[in-house]
Amino acid sequence: MPRTRHHSGVRSLSLATLLAASCVATPTAPSAPSGEARTAKSEVAASTAPEAAPVPVPKPKSELPRGGRSIFPDHRLVGFCGTPGAPALGELQGNLAVKSKALVGYAEKYAGSERKVLPVYELIAVVVQAGAGGDGKYRRRVDDGVVDTYLRLARESHGLLLLNIQPGQSDFLTEVKQFEKYLREPDVGLALDPEWAMKSGQRPGKFFGQTTGAEINGVAEYLSKVIADDDLPEKALVFHHVNRHVVKDEETIKAYPGVVVIDSVDGLGPKWSKVETYNNLMLIMPRGVVHAGFKLFFDEDRRNGNQLMTPVEVLRLKPQPEYVMYE
Repeated sequence: MPRTRHHSGVRSLSLATLLAASCVATPTAPSAPSGEARTAKSEVAASTAPEAAPVPVPKPKSELPRGGRSIFPDHRLVGFCGTPGAPALGELQGNLAVKSKALVGYAEKYAGSERKVLPVYELIAVVVQAGAGGDGKYRRRVDDGVVDTYLRLARESHGLLLLNIQPGQSDFLTEVKQFEKYLREPDVGLALDPEWAMKSGQRPGKFFGQTTGAEINGVAEYLSKVIADDDLPEKALVFHHVNRHVVKDEETIKAYPGVVVIDSVDGLGPKWSKVETYNNLMLIMPRGVVHAGFKLFFDEDRRNGNQLMTPVEVLRLKPQPEYVMYE
């Protein structure tokens, strides 16, 4: 509040006037200030008194879209993946309103009394490319406008957005950091695609990519710091796992505060083959640190007259998948 400034005027009096006044003046008791004077003084005092500091209002803790701050064991995640203009990469493209409605329908099939279902929109935000591109990294990042569209879609369904990273000849942490402003939102997590993490000299599609437990730890540590800085609820960190080759030293994966690591088994084909791949990869999953996920393919799993596994069949897997994703 601006302070009130007071200016006093000074009168110039002659020496004779001052002497005369001193001779005739009779000391008197000071008179009580009038009502107007008291009011004026109180206004001056109020204008010059320091302002009281406002009482801070605690900032409410952000929560997950359907309540709470913990992903597991409160929720089961059910998702679709995709990216604009690439039907081969998943359902989550084209008419997004229709696809979102379909996703919510699939999610409801997994509803149970023990867990709340949380829909997941897994946007492939860094897309591997057949050509090297201007920087020779064999990958393309989607524009912020695309991320904004998918985030709005997820929020309309009270779901999570996961940003899927296919790094090409870049690396996971470099690509993840490009999306930090989104990762500071309470409903945005990550998915890593090691199959498309290429070594120098390898071209996507000719080789299987590979990552390590140490690289996954590096992303988890970074994500944990983002969560702590902004007091965010837990975030999912998924890695898609097609065979034992693509994730080296999985047993070295560590737990980081606020980060829920999910091993999403990526086998495709008939039911018996998918279950065999799942059981094989679950043998090396660090229990208590990493949670189980399972991926289904609308096209590949139905080839040669095969049937897509039902939710009942998926939930019979041991351990029971906590994230089920459809491509």
